[in-house]
Amino acid sequence: MDVQRLRVLRELADRGSVAAVADALSFTPSAISQQLKALAEEVGMPLTEPAGRGLRLTDVGRALAAEAEGVLTALARADAAVERLRTTPRGQVRMAIFPSGARMLLPGVLARLDDVAEVDLQCRDVDMNPAEVTALAADFDVVVTHRDEHAPPHAVERRVVVPLLREPLDVVLPPGHLLARRRKVRLDELAGEAWISVEVGWPVDDVLRPLALHTDTRPRIVQRINDFSVTEELVAAGRGVALLPRYSTDDRGGRRLVRRPLAGVRAARLVEAVLRTSAAERPAVRTVLDALCAEAASLTGA
Repeated sequence: MDVQRLRVLRELADRGSVAAVADALSFTPSAISQQLKALAEEVGMPLTEPAGRGLRLTDVGRALAAEAEGVLTALARADAAVERLRTTPRGQVRMAIFPSGARMLLPGVLARLDDVAEVDLQCRDVDMNPAEVTALAADFDVVVTHRDEHAPPHAVERRVVVPLLREPLDVVLPPGHLLARRRKVRLDELAGEAWISVEVGWPVDDVLRPLALHTDTRPRIVQRINDFSVTEELVAAGRGVALLPRYSTDDRGGRRLVRRPLAGVRAARLVEAVLRTSAAERPAVRTVLDALCAEAASLTGA
């Protein structure tokens, strides 16, 4: 079975449209359609069906797409075996990472890769939500993402999920705030505060839900800002309080911001690396994953 046709089928399963596959593989949509038609004739069963103006995979197509990832992973494993015969891993690795994760992890990861000159890590910061991770994993070798620890895990079909760290969320206050003297802060003490949160449905915002359950009051959210560095500036200016991740918040040693753990509530985000199973076989990608895991461990003391 033609490997290129299997790759086209895999890409259609990940990207959802012929136009997106054509763009990703630098082919015309007509050429992609021809590849899919030829593969269907080879299999002897329809792999796609009309869906509005486009195409979608049939049940057979989806099943074959899953098998295609297995074949491509096996080929990647064979390439990796040859690569390991060389003295060092080599090649370009494309990584998407959410902005505060880049602030927390990227400088250390790049420093760890300085001794592996043959690995070229190309990074892009992407303000992603959990629903976008699967599509990003089609465009990048490694996607570093985050989710609330109580949220459902990422869909792992044809994906590898590598846990990196659990990052607690702390209440962040301006230094002169009355609660800044407490070692921990209870939710009921925050009921009347002005909150700076993130967009609804993004990690961190979900943690404010227990506030309503515990206090019978709805959190008074005055701003929704996804850029945590902006949130830090607003809190420091006395514009509200926020929940921010512990290791990636710049509190200037307590001079700029005061961080306090929440009492009685388990609040954290999970930072994970998501990648295709075939990408995980590449030695250069494994080298980057090792650097990510080592840097995460250094932050948590693990």
